[in-house]
Amino acid sequence: MSANAKQGAGQAPQLASTVGKYRWTICALLFFATTINYLDRQVLSLLAPLLTKEFGWSNTDYANITAVFQFVYAISMLFAGRVIDRMGTKRAFVLAIVVWSIGAIAHAYAIGIGNAVNSVFTTLGLAAVPVSIVGFMVGRAVLAIGEAGNFPAAIKATAEYFPKRERSFATGIFNSGANVGAILAPLTVPLIAEYYGWQMAFIAVGAIGFVWMGIWIWLYDTPDRQKRLSAGELAYINSDSAPADADPAAAAAKPKASWFKLLGYRQTWAFAFGKFMTDGVWWFFLFWLPKYMSAQYGLTGPEMVVPLAVLYSMTMVGSIGGGWLPTWFIDRGHSVYHGRMRAMLTIALFPLVVLLAQPLGYLGFWIPVILIGIGASAHQAWSANLFTTVSDMFPKHSVGSVVGIGGMAGGLGGVLLTKLGGWLFDYYGALGKLETGYLIMFSICALAYLVAWLVMKALVPAHREITDLG
Repeated sequence: MSANAKQGAGQAPQLASTVGKYRWTICALLFFATTINYLDRQVLSLLAPLLTKEFGWSNTDYANITAVFQFVYAISMLFAGRVIDRMGTKRAFVLAIVVWSIGAIAHAYAIGIGNAVNSVFTTLGLAAVPVSIVGFMVGRAVLAIGEAGNFPAAIKATAEYFPKRERSFATGIFNSGANVGAILAPLTVPLIAEYYGWQMAFIAVGAIGFVWMGIWIWLYDTPDRQKRLSAGELAYINSDSAPADADPAAAAAKPKASWFKLLGYRQTWAFAFGKFMTDGVWWFFLFWLPKYMSAQYGLTGPEMVVPLAVLYSMTMVGSIGGGWLPTWFIDRGHSVYHGRMRAMLTIALFPLVVLLAQPLGYLGFWIPVILIGIGASAHQAWSANLFTTVSDMFPKHSVGSVVGIGGMAGGLGGVLLTKLGGWLFDYYGALGKLETGYLIMFSICALAYLVAWLVMKALVPAHREITDLG
């Protein structure tokens, strides 16, 4: 690291302390959006034991419903990044949260939706799908289309409002909203369902998004147009930006790079592979843990509240701590990229404890809860850094598109893992050896991060910023 670079790194915290802090208000908005995102996403998994009993779903049926979300999310992520880069962060986020809130509420009307879809199928001479399954599939698809906008928009907003050295920390903070959502969901959803019915759980949680939307419209604008942002803070935000990125008008005038051009960079493939290997792990934990605890330990909805709240509370530590960890390496003389990769390698070791979740599960459900909690916490730490690798190396005007490509890869990885899980649990469940299915799945989850890190490092062994995208 050069003397000038070290001097700049040392001056950055001092400069940050002398300017305003409005960028952290934006970070708070992104945090709450992500919280709502995961609240809406998790309602189905928490009600899965109840809905499985009511509608007679098999593990494969449930896997198909969740796989629809992941598949549509994957495809939508690809387009969401482009839409966000073209529409701008403010308008795109409004569109995203309106769509996903409508999708969340639509689950409450799954039976009516299923009857309507089957009527169309019958008219067209197609085989009808069980009403409950097709109705929930439609709700999940609409939810996925909207939710696909959250992370590309949030990463783009972070790139707009934070200098590079703060981005992983800011990403870790807003990404911890996923954990807060995952904590709040088991504390609220089972109670709402018990007292007011499962339909009201979807409606009440889905409506929260419209409240956030009004606050976002009021408080957000691009930094150059943000009246609440001081000149000093704006200068600090742009302190390590390329001249074109610091000039919004110049960035807006740039033609958007095509997907094919973006796919020509190893940096894109490294990010996409990291997402493909690891996104499905988080979704597996999110969508299958309630069913695992019900099947393996006989826990009901209210009995899962405390274990799930503890598990997802652990993940908050991982998200924020993981976002801070690269700064620890950077402050000790490492470049941004090498600091990030060292942090990610350290993080990738923690999920290995998940290998012990099933072998030690006979000691009681708290053993797998704690071990899976460590693995899930590591995922959030990993995710905070993985997202930031995009804004480290790509110009701001293409961040949304690259995040969208990676999000599609992550969604497809999630579909494969979910379908594999559904098949394994039905297969080994029929043999009376359900625990073997979970052992296989937990092993995949434990090893995914090390494999992802090795391939990412092989693709991009050293930092190289993209400067030829127009």
